[in-house]
Amino acid sequence: MLSLGAIRKLCAAFDAVALTVIAAGLSRQPSGRHPFSSAHAHSPHPVDFPTIAACRAAVSKSKGGSRRRQPSPSPAAAAAAVEEEDQPVLFRIKHERDPERLYELFRANAHNRLLVENPFAFEDTVARLAGARRNDLVEEILEQHKALPQGRREGFVVRIIGLYGKAGMPDHALRTFQEMEMYGCPRTAKSLNATLKVLQRARLFDEALLLFQEGSEKYGVELDDISYNTVVKMLCDMGELRAAYRVMQGMEEAGVPPDVITYTTLMAAFYKHGQREVGDGLWNLMRLRGCNPTLTSYNVRIQFLINRRRGWQANELVRKMYAAGIKPDEITYNLIIKGFFMIGEHEMAKTVFGAMHGRGCKPNSKVYQTMVHYLCEKRDFDLAFRLCKDSMEKNWYPSVDTINQLLKGLMAISKDRNAREIMKLVTGRKPSYSDDEMKVFKEILSHGKTGR
Repeated sequence: MLSLGAIRKLCAAFDAVALTVIAAGLSRQPSGRHPFSSAHAHSPHPVDFPTIAACRAAVSKSKGGSRRRQPSPSPAAAAAAVEEEDQPVLFRIKHERDPERLYELFRANAHNRLLVENPFAFEDTVARLAGARRNDLVEEILEQHKALPQGRREGFVVRIIGLYGKAGMPDHALRTFQEMEMYGCPRTAKSLNATLKVLQRARLFDEALLLFQEGSEKYGVELDDISYNTVVKMLCDMGELRAAYRVMQGMEEAGVPPDVITYTTLMAAFYKHGQREVGDGLWNLMRLRGCNPTLTSYNVRIQFLINRRRGWQANELVRKMYAAGIKPDEITYNLIIKGFFMIGEHEMAKTVFGAMHGRGCKPNSKVYQTMVHYLCEKRDFDLAFRLCKDSMEKNWYPSVDTINQLLKGLMAISKDRNAREIMKLVTGRKPSYSDDEMKVFKEILSHGKTGR
């Protein structure tokens, strides 16, 4: 008789054999179709049968489930997305034309130092958003960057102030300056001056003057020469010359000596308003206090002398410029040429024009305009034609009135061929003249032919 232990071992062996047979039968391919098989009878197993491959797929799906919730993009779309992501952010921002996408791209890279520290990328992005009239997006970008660690650097905040100014948002620039302490950024004359310039360009003079007055007491900023000169220029633009002069006096009291910019700005304003005595006095005071005149200072005084028809004195002042080591520029020569023409010194004006080349100063479009205009007035149409042609070939076109005068003069002295040459250059101008202007030019040529 078998013992109880032997019986248990024998049963376990039979169970193992039976399980092996059953498993082998289930895994074997069926030889034929079962009478009760469904439409899926061609499949080797039911759809939900837990095969090894199905189990592996389920495990993989559970591990990467969070990444596979979204439907897979098409191969072309996926390749395009990868290619776009591989491009540098500065390249993508430069070539993005949609304002919304540009804003999102810039905002998503707010912590990218390659972008944040690039002034051109900032300025270009703000300019394009402002051009698209999306000041709301400009504000979103700049306010976001003010709150970053860079917002504690005054130089970075000065850039924000300037960008608000270029976007035509001076109120936001002023508010940025006023809120600097909220971001832990100290104020100095650098940020105050940047705000003053934005307000000045926007012609918000009252706001700028108030900021200047409160600069020291309210904001603790020590004003410098740039602060004072900005306000002096602003008051001169407003026609408040006496107030501008008092600001200069305030500079001296504050221990900030007026510089050549201060004197030149005031001198130009007093000359412009016909107050010669004050202008001359500022010129003398500037030199007395050791401020040597610059090229701009000389040009201001030469302009005044030309307006007074004192061309010879202006020419003498140019000699003093050379003696002081200051080289005249195109503005200087244009003023002297105009001055000699105004007092009837036709030949002297041509001599000065010829001297420009020998002294290393090439005439610009304004010099050509002055020469052609006054040569036509003096009826020197031959030289006027040569200079006008030379100017037009450089893509510098005199005024419409000057061209009309030249065409009439050439037709009057039977220089039809020269007139047609000028007309050919006029026709090739880009951008072209208006239809009415072209009609007048053609009528001058046709009337000149029939009138002789």
